[in-house]
Order: sequence, then structure tokens, then C-alpha cells
Amino acid sequence: MSKTSNDERSLQKQSWERELRAMALLSTLNYRTGELSSYLHNISTGVSELVGVDWSVVTLCQQGFEKVLASSIDMGEGEHIYSLHGQLTGTVINIGCSLAVEDAKQNPEYGEAPEGYCSYLGIPLRTAQGEVIGTICCFHQQPRKFSKEEIQIVELFAERAATAIDHYHLYQQQREFNHILEIEVQKRTAELRAAQVKLVEQERLAAIGEFAAIIIHEIRNPLTTIMMGLKYCQKIILTEAAQERLLLAIDEGSRLQRLLSEILLYAKPQVLQLCDLDINKLICELLVPIREMPEALEKKIEFIPVSPNVRLLGDKDKLKQVLINIIRNACEAVSEGDVIKVIVNLLSTDKICIDVQNQGEPIPGEIISKLTQPFFSTKSGGTGLGLAITKRIVNAHGGELSIQSDAVTGTIVTVQLPVGVS
Repeated sequence: MSKTSNDERSLQKQSWERELRAMALLSTLNYRTGELSSYLHNISTGVSELVGVDWSVVTLCQQGFEKVLASSIDMGEGEHIYSLHGQLTGTVINIGCSLAVEDAKQNPEYGEAPEGYCSYLGIPLRTAQGEVIGTICCFHQQPRKFSKEEIQIVELFAERAATAIDHYHLYQQQREFNHILEIEVQKRTAELRAAQVKLVEQERLAAIGEFAAIIIHEIRNPLTTIMMGLKYCQKIILTEAAQERLLLAIDEGSRLQRLLSEILLYAKPQVLQLCDLDINKLICELLVPIREMPEALEKKIEFIPVSPNVRLLGDKDKLKQVLINIIRNACEAVSEGDVIKVIVNLLSTDKICIDVQNQGEPIPGEIISKLTQPFFSTKSGGTGLGLAITKRIVNAHGGELSIQSDAVTGTIVTVQLPVGVS
């Protein structure tokens, strides 16, 4: 038997063995969703072993750069990103097919090899849609040829790598979409719940308002007659003790009339008559009569307007009611000579903030949470509906009312309102 025949048989045997090892390695590759790094690492090390090269990498190529996703040798910590310009990998991406270079130094027209390496085999990673997304690159320190069988083996691994990368990106996109969808569902669910709560509250208040109107009508008529009789009795000469009892009865009757009016005001729906308002002008005009109120006498009210000026859509009369109630409360909380500050700020392009600040005694936290509840009051003779009505008006404008109080900053009542454009 000739030496040539023995060499051919030896080469054929080596080829069969390599193909068997390739099939065995391919059969062990098992890509699990989301676990890309270890899968590609097995591909890069498997290719180096089967083809007999010093180094193999799997790269992702986008916008003129390649990112090493897996390497058969340790490349150190951090991401490894390189420009494709003038590189062998760039040539593979441009031509879109396999490239084998026996000696890169002798064939510079294909591009430069990494320092210390000479021969090169580059296989494009092509998705099922035909898009080239990266490469498998094999480098060897010595010049060498790559056989047809070796190229085919690496192409098999490239097909697996391209499919895994494509699936991974689809998986990541699906996860991101699911996350966005989940957030949107939560947002819509919260909005639906809020709308349901608002609807239930509106229905409840409508029912209360209807019932309250009937009850108040039935109470108010006889109460008016009683008050007329009590005031008529003031014309009669009575003893001092009898006069005191009469005045007490008239005061309590008047308080009951105010309570009935406020209950009716709280219970009925807040129908807004919206108009374009200059917030600085509205507050300036309102402070003139407020400073003449008994609660505001001997108190200093400072106004700090917003700059530049801001306009909003609101019900002028109802917003006046809100501000009068809050500023009056602030005046009642401080001593003579103390300062109440009314400060207007623009929180964002679509929200304005009105702060009414006083340096009175701080309000305990357990009290603050109850101040806007109906019929809760810290004042003797108070109805406990002032702030409850105020909050309903602010909410009807799409705004928020909040209260904070401590020994350092005092008490600040904040009204946030959406900004409207004329």
C-alpha cells in the first residue's frame, strides 16, 4: 500500500472523527430562554477545539462596531467593543459570507487581524430572516489553511449561535413589552378604581344631598319661626337672667341655621362655572376684604406672587371661598402681630401651588389626618365642615389639598391646581 493512500485514509479518518465530535457537541448544546452567555461560551470553546485554533469569539455587530459576546479564552473583565473599520470581521459583515484567510499579513486587503494572530476564519451569523447580526471568528497564531469541512462545521455552530441570539433578543423585547404592558395595566386599573371610587362617592353624595335637602327644608321652616319668636322676645323687658338665656337660645339657633346651610353646601354636587383666571390678581383682590375681617385684624398677611404670571381655569367664586376659609383659619391660629404668608409657585408646566403658612402652634399628626373629615372641628362652636367643603371644591377642580405642620415651619395648607390656558 502506498504512502499516499495511507495519508489520505488518515486524513479521512480525522475528518470523520471531527464530524462525529461536532455532531456530539451540537447535540449537547441546549439553549434555555434568557441564558445566552453560557450557551455562546460553549460554542466558542467547541469551535476552537474542533477546528484546532488558538482563539474563537462570537460577536454581535451593530452600527459599525462589534461586541464580543463569548470567547474561548479569558479576555478580562468588562465589555469588549471594537470598531469594524479595517478589520477582518468588518469584511465578513460587508460581504455577508464566510471568509478564510491563510495569512492576514500576506493578504492585507481583507483587513487586520488582532495583534499576535495570523490566520483567520470568519463566519457570519445570519438570522432566519436573512439579517447578518454578527460573526464567529477563529484566529490562529500561525499561518494555516481551513478545509471545506472545517468551514462547514463552524457554519453549523454559527447557525445555532445566530438562532440563539435572535431568540434572546426576541425574549428581551417580549419581556420589555410585558413589563410596559404590566405597568399600563396597573395604571389603567388604578385609574378605573379611582373612577369607580369617585362615581360611588358622587352617587353617595347625591343621595345624601337629596336626603339632606328634604330634612333641612323640614327643619329650617320651624327653626325660622322659632328664631322670629326669640327675636321678638328681645323687645320684652326681661330680667337679666332671662335675657342671658334668651341670647344663648338665639346664638344656638343662629349656629343651627349656619350648620344647616353648610350641610346643604357640602352635600350637593360641586358644579363649577369655569373661567380664565389670573391667579395673582385674584389673590390680590381677595386680600383686601380678608384684611378687614375680625379674624385678620392686627395680623399681617404677606403675599408672594408667582413670576412670571400664571393663568388657570377655575370657578372664581368657589376658589375665593377656598382661599377665604384657609386664610381665615390661619389668622385664627396666630397671635396679634404675627405674619401669615400666601405664596404662589409653579410646580411644573401644568400645575400651580398655593401655600398658606402660619407660625401658630403645630397641629398634632393625628389631628391633621382628620381636619378635612366632615363634622370634625377643633374650634368650639365650629361645624367641622369648612375644610371638608374646601377639599371638595379643590378636588372638583382636579386639584389636591394637603396640610403639614411642625414646630419649625409652622402650619402650611397647600392647594395644588392644574393650570389652564386662556
